[in-house]
Amino acid sequence: MSSVEFRKDLFADERDDNLQEIGKPTRRQDILGHVTGRSPYYDDHLFDGLLHMRCVRSPHHHARIRSIDTSQAERMPGVVRVVTARDVPNNLNTLLSLINFGKDEEKLIQDTKVAYVGEPVAAVIAETEGQARTACAAIRVDYEVLPHVLDPEEALVPDAPVVNEVYPNNTFDYHDRYDHQKLRFGDIEKGFSEADHIVEGEYQMSPIEQAPIETCGAIAAPETNDRFVCYTSTQALFFSLGTTAKLLNMASSRLHFVGGTVGGGFGGKVDSIVEPLSVLGAVLTGRPVKFMWDRAEEMQVGAPRGAERWRIKDGIASDGRILARAFTGFFDAGAYTRLSSYAIIKCTGHIPGPYSIPNVASNVFCVFTNRTPATAMRGFGITGVDFAIECHMDKVAEAVGMNPIELRILNAYRDGDMKPHRRLAKNAALIECCQVASQKAGWPISADAARQSSLSGGGGDRANIPESLTDSVGRIGERRTSSIPTEPGQGAPSKGRVAAGTQGVPIVAAAPQDEDMVGDPVRMGFRHAPAASPQKPSQPARPPVPPATPAPQSSPSVPVWSQPPVPPPPASPPAAPQAPAAQAPQAPAEAAPYKPEQPFSRGVKRPGVSRFLSGSRRR
Repeated sequence: MSSVEFRKDLFADERDDNLQEIGKPTRRQDILGHVTGRSPYYDDHLFDGLLHMRCVRSPHHHARIRSIDTSQAERMPGVVRVVTARDVPNNLNTLLSLINFGKDEEKLIQDTKVAYVGEPVAAVIAETEGQARTACAAIRVDYEVLPHVLDPEEALVPDAPVVNEVYPNNTFDYHDRYDHQKLRFGDIEKGFSEADHIVEGEYQMSPIEQAPIETCGAIAAPETNDRFVCYTSTQALFFSLGTTAKLLNMASSRLHFVGGTVGGGFGGKVDSIVEPLSVLGAVLTGRPVKFMWDRAEEMQVGAPRGAERWRIKDGIASDGRILARAFTGFFDAGAYTRLSSYAIIKCTGHIPGPYSIPNVASNVFCVFTNRTPATAMRGFGITGVDFAIECHMDKVAEAVGMNPIELRILNAYRDGDMKPHRRLAKNAALIECCQVASQKAGWPISADAARQSSLSGGGGDRANIPESLTDSVGRIGERRTSSIPTEPGQGAPSKGRVAAGTQGVPIVAAAPQDEDMVGDPVRMGFRHAPAASPQKPSQPARPPVPPATPAPQSSPSVPVWSQPPVPPPPASPPAAPQAPAAQAPQAPAEAAPYKPEQPFSRGVKRPGVSRFLSGSRRR
């Protein structure tokens, strides 16, 4: 795979890359508004005629919906509209479908089966929030409670309840072939057989709610020209706009999304759940609709960082070198995919941590359970496996009787080492970090460890890609027919081999189609960047040009527009013509100024602005 370099030259005037920020009073660019209370949040925008939306949610982990009775709620005071699944034009989505990753599997409003506590089955739009809450309590839903599963490994057994009908094996399907993401580099069985010590460990992280200061929510309102404006606290504005356009089956050009102060996101405001519902409410009622979670909803249905369970097995030589490392990982995705499938891709690219190990294998599962769907949070996919790796390094140091910092220095990447995903390490810095950490903490290390450097000792034989052992265990659906091991290589009736040095299919960036599509950093405002040297993309060979033949005189030429010449000013102004002796034209009657019958008293009167918008609490 080719490397993609970050264009640091484009940002040379924005940061100096010295990364020496610890201990310095660096001021956040948005801190002044936060500490003075002037940062505007989406809920600070005021609308005339604002309606409020609340959801009816499942009380069960897993249940089939027999019927939903909304008749009583529809007759209650203040209720403007009861929304059910049939009101959603395209009621099936998966968040990463915008980048063509995964299958549509999650409904905005459920009507057949709920798969976690809190899944919405209906919504009420009312004049006040209290009226919406009261009407939600009046909606009757008849459930058939089903068996549920909350542990990812229990969800993998053959007779486990099916959580997600689109993925009946309770696992995300990778590459249309396996029920997990594989990594194979070298031969871990050979590495274990040559080791003097075998150290195994299991590590687990619980789900973590991001707990934003402002709970998830959005306000949508009709705008001019059949458009809808949506004020939202999303941290993924274009994701939210694209998801809303897909679920509501409307052109994205009809949506005007306005972001701003996120109010604390940390990954939890990516999932684009509240925006489609608020816009749907505005479409159905023709009035502004606010859909905002309360704190209890935020904690119950706000997508957390998912739980992870890791098992790591190391084979270690007597001098502390790690000869083989095997990973088995389980990501609890909850009932639907959201971003968990992508997290597995990220973590697999990160394995085996910042260490040069000649034999590595991993099986990582994205498992569906009857929990709240999981999503992003601060380095999701990386943080959990890093926690497991570093805990395990301490366990290895204790098992082999080594200084834990020296163990890390001994096994750390040097520049030029080959990583298990077939890319060379560069800009490695773990050794230097360990040396500084030992010095600052007063943790002594040997003179030899203190002399080590990430710039030396790498490359050579360490840059080679070894022959790798492969297996085909874990094809999609196999676990439904029999219990098969989840550990890498276990249970394989036969194994294949990938020749040493095999890089795989190189992936290179596509060249711009046209010359004028090449970005010019100077024109884009990067002052210290050199001007881009446009590179013409390789063009297919053109057919030979036939000999020129004289064109007939009557052949029409392609018209080319050109600026007409500006006529020279007259040397002297022409004599004014004699005005006809005619009566002066009658002035048209002046139209009476527009007076709406019931104008808004506080409305914002600007073209293109929703007529419902009446101001803001903060200025």
